[in-house]
Amino acid sequence: MFTLAEVASLNDIQPTYRILKPWWDVFMDYLAVVMLMVAIFAGTMQLTKDQVVCLPVLPSPANSKAHTPPGNADVTTEVLKMETTTHQDQIGQTTNDISFGTSAVTPDIPLQATHPHSESTFPNQETKKEKRDPTGRKTNLDFQQYVFINQMCYHLALPWYSKYFPYLALIHTIILMVSSNFWFKYPKTCSKVEHFVSILGKCFESPWTTKALSETACEDSEENKQRITGAQTLPKHVSTSSDEGSPSASTPMINKTGFKFSAEKPVIEVPSMTILDKKDGEQAKALFEKVRKFRAHVEDSDLIYKLYVVQTLIKTAKFIFILCYTANFVNAISFEHVCKPKVEHLTGYEVFECTHNMAYMLKKLLISYISIICVYGFICLYTLFWLFRIPLKEYSFEKVREESSFSDIPDVKNDFAFLLHMVDQYDQLYSKRFGVFLSEVSENKLREISLNHEWTFEKLRQHVSRNAQDKQELHLFMLSGVPDAVFDLTDLDVLKLELIPEAKIPAKISQMTNLQELHLCHCPAKVEQTAFSFLRDHLRCLHVKFTDVAEIPAWVYLLKNLRELYLIGNLNSENNKMIGLESLRELRHLKILHVKSNLTKVPSNITDVAPHLTKLVIHNDGTKLLVLNSLKKMMNVAELELQNCELERIPHAIFSLSNLQELDLKSNNIRTIEEIISFQHLKRLTCLKLWHNKIVTIPPSITHVKNLESLYFSNNKLESLPVAVFSLQKLRCLDVSYNNISTIPIEIGLLQNLQHLHLTGNKVDLLPKQLFKCVKLRTLNLGQNCIASLPEKIGQLSQLTQLELKGNCLDRLPAQLGQCRMLKKSGLVVEDQLFDTLPLEVREALNQDVNVPFANGI
Repeated sequence: MFTLAEVASLNDIQPTYRILKPWWDVFMDYLAVVMLMVAIFAGTMQLTKDQVVCLPVLPSPANSKAHTPPGNADVTTEVLKMETTTHQDQIGQTTNDISFGTSAVTPDIPLQATHPHSESTFPNQETKKEKRDPTGRKTNLDFQQYVFINQMCYHLALPWYSKYFPYLALIHTIILMVSSNFWFKYPKTCSKVEHFVSILGKCFESPWTTKALSETACEDSEENKQRITGAQTLPKHVSTSSDEGSPSASTPMINKTGFKFSAEKPVIEVPSMTILDKKDGEQAKALFEKVRKFRAHVEDSDLIYKLYVVQTLIKTAKFIFILCYTANFVNAISFEHVCKPKVEHLTGYEVFECTHNMAYMLKKLLISYISIICVYGFICLYTLFWLFRIPLKEYSFEKVREESSFSDIPDVKNDFAFLLHMVDQYDQLYSKRFGVFLSEVSENKLREISLNHEWTFEKLRQHVSRNAQDKQELHLFMLSGVPDAVFDLTDLDVLKLELIPEAKIPAKISQMTNLQELHLCHCPAKVEQTAFSFLRDHLRCLHVKFTDVAEIPAWVYLLKNLRELYLIGNLNSENNKMIGLESLRELRHLKILHVKSNLTKVPSNITDVAPHLTKLVIHNDGTKLLVLNSLKKMMNVAELELQNCELERIPHAIFSLSNLQELDLKSNNIRTIEEIISFQHLKRLTCLKLWHNKIVTIPPSITHVKNLESLYFSNNKLESLPVAVFSLQKLRCLDVSYNNISTIPIEIGLLQNLQHLHLTGNKVDLLPKQLFKCVKLRTLNLGQNCIASLPEKIGQLSQLTQLELKGNCLDRLPAQLGQCRMLKKSGLVVEDQLFDTLPLEVREALNQDVNVPFANGI
């Protein structure tokens, strides 16, 4: 027995799949139920009432030979013999031949009815009997023989179809029903079907579907009015743009593929969005992810489509087969039948006439069954026509895109497309609302609403900080978009957007009048037209970090008032043709260009802004920079950095840069710098940085570069300092740390303007007294050397603010350190035990904070 709960659960299965049942499948299911009822009814009637009644064929009393039916001559002869025989033995023998189940020892009762003497002896009794019970001609069979003959003739005389029609109809109907629902139950397809139905129902009922469409309608009210006017003739179930929209297509955006503005309409302020319930928002986000994964899983095969085609072909073939053989047997069902059971030795008769009491009923049921099968077959043929009339393995949302402003809904294919075609046969509104969850615009809208709900103005204000330049800075990392509240921070100076793939900069950015620096780190931001106008006029510094050059927003190249541009990413000129940058000619006020990439040559496009550039920085990732001829055109460049470019010599193109003031060739493979004599033509060169190379010696020709103020040779292979270096009277900073220098020439005393001396990481063991004649020294780094004692003349360096002695062989510090009034403990880098060797009053003086005197010293 089934419980009510089990029956209810079975009843719930059908509504789940009903949306994938087109009208022909539903109709065929009903026809199958009717056929099943016909088969069950016919089978029930056959089991309870089906029987055959048979009577033997007797000769005519008037003329036995003339009226003897064909094939019954032997029966007539036998009857005549029985009538003429008078001997008792013959009568007994005859009785024994026609009796059923009698023993040979015990004779049966004589057949007096057939004996002539019986008729003459009892005429009055026979007359009375006929009057009392009028009957036809009597036979010589008893009840058991009739039962036997009826059973024999049921199997011999009746055609097989009359006996097995109900069972065949039942089997055929079951096969058709199984074929119709096989794709719902087959493991390879039912999982996809169940998943699809589940997702489809959730997408249809999700509050986000209506929410997204209503928000879209607010954004593009004018276009929606036009759509609604044009769609008044549409059926009510067809969704118009008022509930199938997306972000306004006319809103001026700049996309990745190009830079296009629409000046037809002014930018309209979008009304504030309704806050979506957090739970509904999370469910909608989960639905977007489910739809994305389901699409990837289902679109790779067309198993469901093929299975449906195969089962339709099976049903069509089944219909043709049933119709063919049934039409041949429909006339075989008859009420009257002639039976020849060949049991004459048991009954005495050879031919029997039988009647089948269920013949008329079965014939009517069979005709009904054939009629239903014909209807079923025509529907199968229509299904095949539908399957092959249009490409069901492709599904286009073109109508949805036209009726709504969701222009990015992708077309789908294979089983995903087939399932959507099946749903359209139930109700096209399902696929239209389902398309919302295929649209990136819709997903971005959901993220935007959730983002604005989470990142309020107060929360953003808490994340604002001060950077090294004492500017207010906001850094947003890995968000789904840019919160609207960001643009209410009107006093913000620096905005950093990192790993925000769907960043959009609206017109509200025009409120941020203090904003001058923008960072886009893996963030191909899109801007509205009004926002672009503001950025073009106010933005001064832009940092763009990317993986592929296509991520650089096109509007970057149109910021006419931009002063600094920092590009960090893959700009290989061989792969991207002219490093993939658009023309830089529009950047008329660009002064600083910083490129950190893997260039093999200086891009020719940089020469478009060469007359304006004052600083060019190229940081390679170790790729060898080969072609540098373009540098000659940059006559106004004052600062040039070529770092990690695998340079082996100083490029000759640099000697043409007459306005060059600072040259940085850090982290290359430069071994010799004999070309340094050519720097004498660079009258304005004040800073030369050749650090982190493989330079062994400094040529004496360096003395010709008389205007040098800073010289950096750290992390090289120098073993000594030439006297020529100390002839640079303007030198204020000398950095030769981390080399192999063992002695400091006494000529160092000639550098009266020297303020910073870095000798860390060398082999110096003795400090010459002339060093302390450089009374302007503020920084003296002598760490990690072999110095055994610190001269007392250290006290002459009254402006010293930083002294590094850690990592030497010192055993004490001179008390004269107390005379270095600008030196404090924070600027004294020594071991703790050495510091304790100083007198108490010196330590107390070093421990005092530096306020105004320190500032005055600077």
